[in-house]
Amino acid sequence: MVDGPQRLKLHCAPVDPAKHRHTYAGWAIEDWTAARWFWDSRHTAELRSCAGPADRLPFFRADGTPLDAAELPSAEPAADDRAARAEWAAVLYQRGELVEAFATAGITLDLSPFERHGQHWPTHDVREALETVPLDPVRLAGEFRRLGAAGAGERFRFAPHWRGLMLLEPAGAGAEHGLLMRVVDADTVRDVPRLPDHAWQPLPDPYLVRTGRTAPHELHPLVAGALFPGAGPAAGPPAPAAPRPVRVRCVGEWHEVRSRDGAIEIPHTAEEQQRERAMRAFGGAVAGCFAVRDAWTTGEGRLPRALRAERRELLERVQHGDTPGVLALLDAGIDPRVRNGRGQGLLHLLPFVRHEELLPRLLAAGLDLEREDDAERTPLLCAVQNGGTASLVRALLAAGARTDVVDEMSLSLGQVVRRYKRTDLAFLKELVEERHPGIGSEEYDEFMDEREEWEEAEEAEDPDDGYAAVGDTHGIGNGNGEAGEA
Repeated sequence: MVDGPQRLKLHCAPVDPAKHRHTYAGWAIEDWTAARWFWDSRHTAELRSCAGPADRLPFFRADGTPLDAAELPSAEPAADDRAARAEWAAVLYQRGELVEAFATAGITLDLSPFERHGQHWPTHDVREALETVPLDPVRLAGEFRRLGAAGAGERFRFAPHWRGLMLLEPAGAGAEHGLLMRVVDADTVRDVPRLPDHAWQPLPDPYLVRTGRTAPHELHPLVAGALFPGAGPAAGPPAPAAPRPVRVRCVGEWHEVRSRDGAIEIPHTAEEQQRERAMRAFGGAVAGCFAVRDAWTTGEGRLPRALRAERRELLERVQHGDTPGVLALLDAGIDPRVRNGRGQGLLHLLPFVRHEELLPRLLAAGLDLEREDDAERTPLLCAVQNGGTASLVRALLAAGARTDVVDEMSLSLGQVVRRYKRTDLAFLKELVEERHPGIGSEEYDEFMDEREEWEEAEEAEDPDDGYAAVGDTHGIGNGNGEAGEA
């Protein structure tokens, strides 16, 4: 979700590919056992082997600086220069010379379309499926051979574009014949293994460095060490910048406003600020420095560009779970009373970070445990709805969070626990029902009763939701009768 946590979650459980967890969506099965460098920190050095040869990464000098366009090949390089051949294939690909680009990697590209009768799109066009997709033919050929050697399959299907399903297979018996790639009908390749996305999609880190969006020393140290060993040690992304003063037009003058010591500092005396509060109480307009401070603490109104950037960096670090980065910004003096466009403050966003470190800091700063966001949710309600742990819920309760609250749908804490099937928060549901019997929407309880009866009936008809029991590998395999990974 755009406004939800941006961290990836890894769920480990046996999965039966033949089953569907939902009627409207199936599993996308990929076998990553042959690509340990993506998920095993003990093998990250092997990332270089799939990115390019040991002597030079394609498109880069040895120190990690990108090559200029004039330094790229202008003619077909030697057969044993893998880096130059990858660059030459990219040059041809960019020119639209697709057949020649794939031929550089030893892949014969068949441009012949196939007919699909009775469907909206009668013909699949190979060029349309490939021209708008960044694809490295040399790496594709190398990953094909790597997966074949690992026993993952002898031919693979993949879909670089929604209008084109491609089949990659040997062009003939023996390695001297190379590979053949063509567009196929899905019905004809249902039993062919799916080529993992990592085998044909470009690696993001070299692309970001090549386009100047990051530098080798800003990458994760393990990634930088594998891809750019000549660029020197990496320290990871830069630390957050300290708040800076911002010029604001206020009553015909330019004033400097900034976050300092945990508050938006404005150059106005206590008397001036008292007068402004009185004017606001009588319905007067708020402008200048006072409007900036209000926009920061309410999420409404306009902020100067520099302050918008500070707010965005703080809230994005929260979304990405960067607790040390958030604490560093607070240490630098940024005002913790910030709120986003949905009226959510840092207390509402605690499920995204390590609350053990942040919650005491926010409470000490005087943030209100009962302040509602635009959906009338308190931080405790947000913790229940947005996946906050039982530890966070208990910490909010210990801090004095009220349990007699409802959101804009008149749902109580107990009803939200039930809605999201938070079995780990059963203690909270029991607490609310004991302290506040009858709180919340009666109609919603009736709706949930009916839904649970329907789900129980569905479960009785088909008890298998696609997850096998722990330790049960029956029906889970890689197509060769062996246990596989999903």
